[in-house]
Amino acid sequence: MVPAWYLAKALAAFALVTSVHGQYGKSADLPLLLDATAEELTAGLDAGDFTSVDLVHAYVGRILQVNSTLHMVTEINPDAWKIAKELDEERACGKTRGPLHGLPILIKNNIATADQMNNTAGSWSLVGARVPRDATVAAKLRAAGAILLGKANLSQWANFRSGNSSNGWSAYGGQTYGAYYPGQDPSGSSSGSGVSASLGLAFGTLGTETDGSILSPSQLNNIVGLKPTVGLTSRSLVIPISEHQDSVGPMARTVKDVAYILQAIVGPDRYDNYTSAIPWASKASNNSIPDYVAACTLDALRGKRIGVPRNAIGSRTNASAPIFDAFEAALGVLREAGATVVENTNYTAYTEYLNSTAEGTVLDGDFKPNLAAYLSQLTFNPQGVKTLKDVRNFTRTFPLEEYPSRDTASFDEALSLNFSNTDYEFWAAYQKDLYLGGEGGLLGALSRHDLDAVVLPSRSASGISAIIGAPVISVPLGALPPNTTVVKNERGTLNATAPNIPFGLAFAGAHWSEANLIGFAYAFEQRTNVRRKVKPYIEPSIELVDVVGA
Repeated sequence: MVPAWYLAKALAAFALVTSVHGQYGKSADLPLLLDATAEELTAGLDAGDFTSVDLVHAYVGRILQVNSTLHMVTEINPDAWKIAKELDEERACGKTRGPLHGLPILIKNNIATADQMNNTAGSWSLVGARVPRDATVAAKLRAAGAILLGKANLSQWANFRSGNSSNGWSAYGGQTYGAYYPGQDPSGSSSGSGVSASLGLAFGTLGTETDGSILSPSQLNNIVGLKPTVGLTSRSLVIPISEHQDSVGPMARTVKDVAYILQAIVGPDRYDNYTSAIPWASKASNNSIPDYVAACTLDALRGKRIGVPRNAIGSRTNASAPIFDAFEAALGVLREAGATVVENTNYTAYTEYLNSTAEGTVLDGDFKPNLAAYLSQLTFNPQGVKTLKDVRNFTRTFPLEEYPSRDTASFDEALSLNFSNTDYEFWAAYQKDLYLGGEGGLLGALSRHDLDAVVLPSRSASGISAIIGAPVISVPLGALPPNTTVVKNERGTLNATAPNIPFGLAFAGAHWSEANLIGFAYAFEQRTNVRRKVKPYIEPSIELVDVVGA
C-alpha cells in the first residue's frame, strides 16, 4: 500500500528516473545498488560521482519499481529530498557527520519519527497519530547524517496480534513478500526491513526483535541482521511488546554495514532506563565505546572457542538436509579460520525450555502496560486508543483490519491475565526465563565449555537468547535447492518453503558481546560470500547511472 499523501512526490521522482533510464551507459565507476556498501557509497559521494539527492532519487525509483509486487515499504519520507540536499551542502563545505553521512536508510514502521511519516505498527488505529520527538534510535541516525528515507512494512503489531495471520501482513501496509521465490514468506516481524535491505532499496534498514523478528527475516532474505543485547539500543518511542525482550537492531547486506549502523544507534538514553546497564555507559566505568566497525577483521575467529549446541539444532530430515549440510560445511570454514569448534555444548535445560510457558507470560505481562505507556506519550491520538483494550476494540470494528479473518488472539491472551509485570506471577516467570536461557541454556554452555560464542543455523538461534536479552547475529549461509518441494504457510497464502529461499548461520554470545559476534560473522562472510551467490527472482533495474546528471 502506498498512502496517497506522499504518492505525488514519489511518483514525480519515479517519472524523473524512468525518463532518463537507459540514456546513460552502465558505468563500472558507480556502485550497483543491489550490493552497494556504505564504504562504496561514501567513496562515490566524496569523489563527487553522485550526490545524496541522487541516492534518494535512485532508491525511491527502485522502491516504486517493486513495491506494487512485494509491498515492503509503507511510505516514503517527503522530506528526504530536502534532507539529502542539506547533507550534500554540508559535504560540499567540508563537513561530514560520520560514515553514514548522506546515506538513505529505511526504518521499521514501529519506530517513531517526529515528521510527516506515520508510526503505526501496521494498524489503522495509529494512522495520523503524532509523537513528541523522534524515537532515540531515529534521532541518533539523523545526528549521524543518515537520511530517513521511509518506513518499512512489518507483521502487524510486530507479530503480536493474531494467531492466524501471516508474516509480513499488516492492515496498513498489506502483505509483504520475499524476493527469492514468487509468493515467498518474508518471515516476520521486520519483514519489510529484510526485503528492502536485500533488494538494495536503501543502504540499510532498522528492525526490531522480541524473539526472532530481526534474525528470521534476515536469514530468509539473504542479509545480515543483528539483534543487540536488550538495553544496548534505546527503545524509547518504539511501539513495544516487552521491555524485557524488545531490541532495535540493524539489517544490511554486509556485516560491516551492520556494524556501521549499530555504531550510530547504541548508547545510554534517559528515556530508556535499560540502557543504563551498558558497561561503558557508567561514568565510573573506564571502558570506552566498542568500535564495532574495527571488529570486522579476517582473523577474528583465530584462537576462539565456538560451541555447537547440538540439542538446540534439532534432527536432520530430508527437508532440512540442505541446511544441515551447509551448517556442517560452515563449521569447516570456522576451523580453517583458526577457531576451535567444540561439539555438543548442549543446553542442559533445553527440553524444559521447549515445554515452558514462561516467555509467553513475560510477553503478555509486559504488553498491556508497555503499550499503554507508549500511547500515553502521543501528542495527537485521532482514534483515542489509550489501552490495549481500546486497540482490540478498534481492530475488531474497523473493516480494513480484516477481523475476524485475522483474529486478535495475542491481544486476547494478554488481556486475560489477572496480573501485570509488577506482580509475583510475572516475576516468577521472568526468573524461570533467566534460568532457562542462563545456567540451563546459553550462558551455562558458554561458561562450562569456556566458549566465546555458540554457532547454529539461524532458524534455531533466537529463542534462548531472546528470553535473557542476549545478542545474536545472522549471516547468509545458503539457499534451498531447485528440487525443494513448495510448502505453504499455515494460512495457505505464502510459500514458506520453496526453491532458492535463503537461510543463515548465527553466532550467539553473552550480553554486550556484539563486537565479538560481528567479528566472527565478518570472518565467515568474507571467506564464503554467500550473499552474492544467491540471486532474487525479482529486482529493480534503476541504478545511480540513471539519475546522475538528470
